Amino acid sequence: MTDYLRPRDLDEALAARAAHPDWMVLAGGTDLMVNANHREVPAGILDLWRLPAIGFVRVADDAIAIGAGTTWHEVERHPAIRARMLPLAAAAREIGALQIQTRATLDGNVGTSSPVGDSLPVLLALDAELELASPRGRRRVPYSAWCTGYRTTQLAPDELIVAAHLPVPGPATRTTWRKVGTRRAQSISKVMGAAAIMLDGDVVTCARVALGAVAERPIRIAAVEAAVRGQRLGAAAEAARAAVRATIRPIDDVRSTAAYRREVAENLVARFFSMA
Repeated sequence: MTDYLRPRDLDEALAARAAHPDWMVLAGGTDLMVNANHREVPAGILDLWRLPAIGFVRVADDAIAIGAGTTWHEVERHPAIRARMLPLAAAAREIGALQIQTRATLDGNVGTSSPVGDSLPVLLALDAELELASPRGRRRVPYSAWCTGYRTTQLAPDELIVAAHLPVPGPATRTTWRKVGTRRAQSISKVMGAAAIMLDGDVVTCARVALGAVAERPIRIAAVEAAVRGQRLGAAAEAARAAVRATIRPIDDVRSTAAYRREVAENLVARFFSMA
């Protein structure tokens, strides 16, 4: 029989995590039944669903903090996120159907770290940091350094994800997100991307460009970011297209071919700049 614990507060959750690092951490549980027939029965389940300490959205002038237990429906509906970080709200709207969005959490997307996680390129483009906690204390990890490989992360065996911290984009920053799938809704991505483009008039001063579903993890495209710096938007679009073509080596899988992913990624990133 599998052990089960639903902690009353974060301290109890962290103590249990440290004592039982082999237990499954359960947030919304939307992956649990999907994978139930493909993994060993866990030694125990640490159920964090609706734990108040990790279920929040806190808004400051220069940043928004989102608790790891916050559902994607709550993210999508929050007025400050819609007003100041629209790509994150847009990505949240694409994470399964409404029933999934009311259960699935930021913790699940970030912790599972699937290369097709809809929110993950947005976290890269918006320069998010993750707050982690354990009985040893707390630390922050830039999301850009979080994924270490296919579904592997920097999370230590005794740690839990507490929150994501996202700086609010400035008034001269244009942000965007786009997903390409087989159909309009409830589709696993073939390619998705996000960008934060900082402008001085129509000149790109800096950019963060991220892609998902083209590698074993979500990735920032440093070659694009370097190629567009100092360019006017029209020229930046073509420079970005060329940099994507030269840089990425997309994966082949059951959902799409590498050649298709490369062409779509080129068009997607170029459009980010041409429409900025």
